[in-house]
Amino acid sequence: MEHVKSLLPAGKKWRLVWHDEFDGTELDMTKWSFRYHLLHKRQMCLTDETASLDGKGNLVLSLMEKDGHFYCSQLQTGENYLDRPSVKFEENGFAWPIDKFSEPKFMHKYGFYEIRCKLQTQPGWWSAFWLQSPVIGCCPDPKIAGVEVDIMESFRRNNKISHNNHWNGYGANYKGTGSGDIQLEDTPDGYHTFGLEWTPDEYIYYVDGKETWRCSEAVSQTEQFILVTTECMGYRWFDALTGEPKDNSNVPADLLKQAVLPDAFIVDYVRVFDEVKD
Repeated sequence: MEHVKSLLPAGKKWRLVWHDEFDGTELDMTKWSFRYHLLHKRQMCLTDETASLDGKGNLVLSLMEKDGHFYCSQLQTGENYLDRPSVKFEENGFAWPIDKFSEPKFMHKYGFYEIRCKLQTQPGWWSAFWLQSPVIGCCPDPKIAGVEVDIMESFRRNNKISHNNHWNGYGANYKGTGSGDIQLEDTPDGYHTFGLEWTPDEYIYYVDGKETWRCSEAVSQTEQFILVTTECMGYRWFDALTGEPKDNSNVPADLLKQAVLPDAFIVDYVRVFDEVKD
């Protein structure tokens, strides 16, 4: 099936090293696995039931409502050790013992990472294309421990997205920075292309082939994996901004209840390129 060409940064030679064009009717599970857990805990809203291929070269990550609750899917090519569930018990934030290691399906360092996608239209859930380290927060040096690199996050239905980086884990030593809102320009078919050039010295972000942000602070020097995710608001057991526990976890946010279905985050392709040196 024919797909559009990538919008690669000019002035360099690039070689395709990994990709999924989402052709056919079945998701290629040699490339992806489903993410169900966040910080060792099972996320109620995450499922594998809402991810499908439409037979026209697209991955469709749909929002599903069932018995008053909402569900969505997250895909990844590796795993963060903080997400591995406990196999016996969880108590006061302590999980033991943590489950077995999983074999990553794709890990990479540096290069150009790109997604072409159509954003969801309804409120109360968000989508993202990002890179994660399996060992983020394992030590104070982000070069070694890695960085959460959010190439695209779409939280609100205002035609704006953002780029965000997080490092030093998700606790008392957490650090982060972001681009702020990036205004999207309308396209004829509603699709947008989001890219990241990751070098040993900086991250360079692109929207529809135009540079939108650079960041040279805390650049990972370790291999990371890819995630293509959606998430329903309200289902985390902690406040994402303060880290404080919530009394009303596993309850859909009021904004999410306003969503009119069907709705989906649609992905044309995901591609990774290496720069070819002369």
